[in-house]
Amino acid sequence: MADDLFHSSDSHRSARPLAHARQVTFAEPLTLELGGLLPAVTVVYETYGQLNPAGDNAILICHALSGDSHVARHDAEDDPGWWDTVVGPGLAIDTNQYFVLCANVLGGCRGTTGPNSLDPATGRHWGADFPTVTIGDMVEVQRRLVDHLGIPSLLAVVGGSMGGHQVLTWATRHPERVRGAIALATSARLTSQALAFDVVGRNAIRRDPHFREGQYYEADQAPSVGLALARMLGHITYLSPQAMNEKFEADRLQPRELTTLFENHFSVGSYLAHQSDKFVERFDANSYVTLSMAMDLFDLGSTPAALAGNLARSRCHWLVISYSSDWLFPPAQARELVDALVALDKPVSYCNVTSDCGHDAFLLPDDLEIYGGLLAGFLANLQGTPAIKGGGAGAHHHHPTSIFHPRRIDYDRIFSLIPPGARVLDLGCGRGGLLASLRQRGGKQLLGFELDEQAILGCVQQGLQVVHGDLDQGLPAFADDQFDVVVLSQTLQAVRNVELVLADLLRVGRRCIVSFPNFAYYKLVEMLQQGRAPESPHLLRFKWYNTPNLRFLTIADFEAFCAERDIRIHQRIALNTEENKEVHTDANHLADLAIFVLAAG
Repeated sequence: MADDLFHSSDSHRSARPLAHARQVTFAEPLTLELGGLLPAVTVVYETYGQLNPAGDNAILICHALSGDSHVARHDAEDDPGWWDTVVGPGLAIDTNQYFVLCANVLGGCRGTTGPNSLDPATGRHWGADFPTVTIGDMVEVQRRLVDHLGIPSLLAVVGGSMGGHQVLTWATRHPERVRGAIALATSARLTSQALAFDVVGRNAIRRDPHFREGQYYEADQAPSVGLALARMLGHITYLSPQAMNEKFEADRLQPRELTTLFENHFSVGSYLAHQSDKFVERFDANSYVTLSMAMDLFDLGSTPAALAGNLARSRCHWLVISYSSDWLFPPAQARELVDALVALDKPVSYCNVTSDCGHDAFLLPDDLEIYGGLLAGFLANLQGTPAIKGGGAGAHHHHPTSIFHPRRIDYDRIFSLIPPGARVLDLGCGRGGLLASLRQRGGKQLLGFELDEQAILGCVQQGLQVVHGDLDQGLPAFADDQFDVVVLSQTLQAVRNVELVLADLLRVGRRCIVSFPNFAYYKLVEMLQQGRAPESPHLLRFKWYNTPNLRFLTIADFEAFCAERDIRIHQRIALNTEENKEVHTDANHLADLAIFVLAAG
């Protein structure tokens, strides 16, 4: 987090005119999903970069509740945008390569038709009489804009929070127009807790004595206090407990000096007062009510079956990103989306980025290395220009829990055990070496499952599909026999819940390939006999005090485990990786690595 107490995702935003904004008015009436009709709709939008001759490099960015069309600077003289960390020349969404479009949403207050627009029937501002709009209505207006600009299809639709709701709607309502969907810090619907904060915020606005039933535009005073209180509530939900402690604990009784109507006894109070006072300068109270209600009404499915039914219509590649400290749109909600997509065999990658920044993390630079890298890698592969090309020996990156030298000669043996065209799930896939080799051979339905964020980034940069997950929680998202082959390569020794993981392996895969280091290998035994923990630069890479290995199993142990549980062993391959050869006799002592092919009994 930045050192400045007042720093936030709003720090550089203002009410100044948008120098590069354009607008278009669609004369065709817009019939709204929940009733009502807008006789015409004006849309304010901004574009960056150039649309290529094929028209296939366009990216639509959808903003969150308090955003607008000004997603980034256009030049050095321009005001900062709300996503300058991500959008621009050479950045994750590279405007040298892509044609980027961002429009103020329907119901907004930065030029697009909304409550502060004039109602042609009365000649007065719509105010609170502006009809209830939905995320679907917003997307319909965006569709008209995309058509107006002559864009046949979108390379990607990108958005976080309420912008993520728009992404989900584009992917499911216009599947033929979207090649990639990037949903950050979002969900299929809001939690009741998130709804509660919005309800309080709207009540604060409506109960402000200057609200005047929404017709305050010609009055001397607007409902600034109510809007400020709503924004204070919002900012609390955007931060995490860690971020608030970092910002406010050291000097909690030393607030910044500022002129404000609001309490200023604590540093957190001065922060909230500053943020709310700035927000009131650039935002409209009626728009806040309208947009927060649209977000609250969004519901892509309240049950797994309903969610899957809606997501089934999508045809695009998916990238879903959540943030570990986000309690407004918690990672579990992102996981619901991902689980539904996985169950539908949709091409999806997912990462839960470790962050202390809370919901605002997707707007801040703190964790940009991971989430920005994921965005850039995903987009590059959609366009067919990956920065990292997978396949070959150089791509054989081992899982960080492997005890062995980085050269993974067991990959060749595992690769040979997988039939061409098989549906493969690689658990603990690392940076995707095995999956990249399988793809080179023509494999299509390939998915990695990985805990390490850097490894997930490496997979996405190669265009491999990978899902962030912890094996010790099992594989509940995967259906029985969903894959022809499930691979667990040199990871079993780091698993805590071995019985659960192996049971799920055998449930999800028709065949399972499990490899692990054999701790009965004679060199390891000799080291133990000398009274020292086994250690070798070429074999055992960890010290006794930092090893991730929890299980010190042997080939004999694993065979006994399988026999006790009626697990069929179809094949066993014992390797001496130091001598690069297969071991056929006395494998329990002469092999340092074992590969088993298993199936349920």
